Amino acid sequence: MDSALAKEIEEAVLQVLNNSDMDSTTEYQVRKLASEQIGIDLSEPSRKKLVRSIVQTYLEEQQAKAEAAEEKVTEEGEPVEEEEEDSEDDKKKRKGDKEYDDEGDLIVCRLSDKRRVTLTEFRGKSLVSIREYYKRDGKELPSSKGISLTAEQWSVFSKNVPAIEKAIKKLDGRY
Repeated sequence: MDSALAKEIEEAVLQVLNNSDMDSTTEYQVRKLASEQIGIDLSEPSRKKLVRSIVQTYLEEQQAKAEAAEEKVTEEGEPVEEEEEDSEDDKKKRKGDKEYDDEGDLIVCRLSDKRRVTLTEFRGKSLVSIREYYKRDGKELPSSKGISLTAEQWSVFSKNVPAIEKAIKKLDGRY
């Protein structure tokens, strides 16, 4: 991606962020509005990753401004201790407790060193993926071993978890 396109995307995303209610606006909504504004599909992985980094930087700057304003207001006037900074790798992959993979998908949890649950977007639909990963050239890549569920499918599955747990206990009781 050339720097002119990256700059155009950044300007559009920042404009959307500045005009949005940050308590209710999602990254998907920001990406969609910016995409419509500049007429470029921003769901392509490298563009999606760029949008995510712009949003994260914007949120970090807003949080820093809010913390600076709070510090000025404190009655004691004593500076608040700063937290130790994460490495650049950690900043790229995490925001708070959230961890993202190399494609910019949210890692919900790691089931083992090779299996994880991620939230991803494919063709405009949010998917919950439970999948095995493998390493190649230092990157963790998804394998074909796994399943991706739409929000509707996930809802049906999660409603049936108690029945699954009950069946597991019943099976465990036989052995």
